[in-house]
Amino acid sequence: MKTRAVKIGDRVIGGGNPILIQSMCNTKTEDVAATVAQISRLTDLGCDIIRVAVPTPEAAEAVREIKKQIRIPLVADIHFDYRLAIAAIEAGADKIRINPGNIGDPSRVAAVVAKAAEAGIPIRVGVNSGSLEKSLIERYGGVTAEGLVESAMMKVRELEKLSFENIVISIKSSDVLLCVEAHERIAALTDYPLHVGITEAGSVWAGNIKSSIGLGILLHEGIGDTIRVSLTGSPEEEVRSAKRILKTLGLRKGGIELVSCPTCGRTKIDLIGLASRAEALVERFDDLDIKVAVMGCVVNGPGEAREADLGIAGGDGEGLLFRKGEIVAKMPEDALLPALEEELCRIRAEKPGK
Repeated sequence: MKTRAVKIGDRVIGGGNPILIQSMCNTKTEDVAATVAQISRLTDLGCDIIRVAVPTPEAAEAVREIKKQIRIPLVADIHFDYRLAIAAIEAGADKIRINPGNIGDPSRVAAVVAKAAEAGIPIRVGVNSGSLEKSLIERYGGVTAEGLVESAMMKVRELEKLSFENIVISIKSSDVLLCVEAHERIAALTDYPLHVGITEAGSVWAGNIKSSIGLGILLHEGIGDTIRVSLTGSPEEEVRSAKRILKTLGLRKGGIELVSCPTCGRTKIDLIGLASRAEALVERFDDLDIKVAVMGCVVNGPGEAREADLGIAGGDGEGLLFRKGEIVAKMPEDALLPALEEELCRIRAEKPGK
């Protein structure tokens, strides 16, 4: 669903632009060095927009120095104190995230909006299921998709009354199907770009499953302009997961797609370990848009992974290197990974423009 375009630093979300990946630092924002180091790692992994918490005046001031040292847009996350929002904007934040309902008096919201308008930056507004107003919970008999949408649109209207329309909407729940329904409803009501995600999704294992299902449904329906995979884990895991979701849906190109077979009774190598090491290896070749297979059987491996551009298959102490299903070399098992790396280097060197 096409939404209006909103500029965040040098990136644009909505308007038919590619879906951008976001994450949030878990460092103390006041620790500029640690925060910049984490943002640099996330940028290298494919993060497009980064958010930092701004709970103190010192954190707001740190935004100024952090901005000087990073390559992607910076979003300031504000709760309760409108003065922190203003300070973060003055320090150079490319977007702020607020909940007008917890900022307080309407005059304080107006002051934040005026400063954002002056700076020409967007405001992300919205609601989480855990912060839904009591009146809406009572009206709808609990936390519902209708209530979440009404709450979010109330906040949007509050900004629109102040003649501010540089808005991104976020509407999240930890309940996957509730979250999907809420997004479907709000997408039908407005053309503001949507920041989508399953909030409080859980651990890396459980959260990835919930996020993949929820985001997969929404993105397949054309809903969502920027995403965050919220995990109880490192931000690096969030970015890796978001990239994989987008690639799986055909919404982001580039980078190696690694496929591997499940283990079975024919497997005579440490396939799990080999696949894990191969996965770490291919991360270093994100400029290649190819498919790589890691198979556990030299008998069926090349044939089953015929669609792969490149692959390795292990057997009883030995293995095969193959291209497009054709065996090109036989070698000891411990030479498989070095051979794969050598082939990836060759493909990179032969790329046009190299």
